[in-house]
Amino acid sequence: MLPADIPDDAQVLDLMDHRAVPSVTIALASSPLPQDHERVRLALRDAIDDARRRIAQRDDLPHGAAQAVEARLMSLLQDDDFWAHQSRSLVVFASPGRVHAFRLADRVGDKVVVGDRFDTSRLLRTIAYPWRIFVLQLSERLARLTEVGPDHGPLEHPLDLPDDHELMLRHAGNDGDADRDRARGATGDRVERARFCRTVQDEVVRIVPGHVPLLLAATTELAPAYRAVNTHPELLEDGVEAHPESLDDRDVERLAREALDLLRADETAAWKEDFGTLRAQHRATTRLSEVAAAAASAAVDELRFDLESDVTGRIDEFGNILDRGAPDAPPLVDEIAARVLRTGGRVRAVRNGDLLDGSPLAATLRFEVPMSR
Repeated sequence: MLPADIPDDAQVLDLMDHRAVPSVTIALASSPLPQDHERVRLALRDAIDDARRRIAQRDDLPHGAAQAVEARLMSLLQDDDFWAHQSRSLVVFASPGRVHAFRLADRVGDKVVVGDRFDTSRLLRTIAYPWRIFVLQLSERLARLTEVGPDHGPLEHPLDLPDDHELMLRHAGNDGDADRDRARGATGDRVERARFCRTVQDEVVRIVPGHVPLLLAATTELAPAYRAVNTHPELLEDGVEAHPESLDDRDVERLAREALDLLRADETAAWKEDFGTLRAQHRATTRLSEVAAAAASAAVDELRFDLESDVTGRIDEFGNILDRGAPDAPPLVDEIAARVLRTGGRVRAVRNGDLLDGSPLAATLRFEVPMSR
């Protein structure tokens, strides 16, 4: 299982709101393989050297600030416990008073930024992007959980099951007078199947986040038993018809991506239909200026934005966009997303093709706000 340091909305907002000179953001590719950790460490050292050079070019540094930031970054570089477990990406935030490192299971582009605030765009896009899925293969002899993500194939997550969990599907047919058990039917009776499935699903819900879909590939005897005890909120209604033991990794990945594509298509179609209805009521918009104004008025219920958006700019207290396109301005979508999160709205990063009107974002509103028509 890949380590992942996933912040909640409050932590993301704290990073977005932090102001200090200098504030350093480093994003780089990492690896879960121990033999690659030294290479990643060297890449971080190079990124720290790059940040040091950029800091030296600034003329607004408080006394001792550069040395404090470098000390924070070097402490992370020298933390052997931290380097014992890595994931696919690493995002580091450092300022004179703090350092935070996030190991992410998704890949992010390499980047070094020095300014008066952290660049949270890599982190925001990673935690908001929902398109990964878990697949549970379940039979009398197999209980296997794998994850398929946007940029990786099946990754197995070991289930911590009792050594004798397979025996739950067997029962003694002689009132305990003999030591040999026999199966009642192919996989035991209803009580035994329920007990077996409950043990497996307890492990599944421990591992699979509640907002991530779960695809079930189970035998005809165990599929209804598992669904009867399931508590995971995103278990897909349609399961896999093939026998779970017949599926290799290529099959699992193909089925997982097909399920994801169908799920995204259905969800996007439903969202677009709702968006059209709300837009007719002046409670939805794709115009940047209107979304910014709505975010400043705490009116945004849900914001969807393009994963690859690179529009820059700032928003004032009234929601007016300033410095749009300026190279030294922060990502505009991040500024808007921060307002939405701060006022209890939902934020979703999606592909551009899942948006409307060629805009990098779209918002549904809690109530109508004054907008230019």
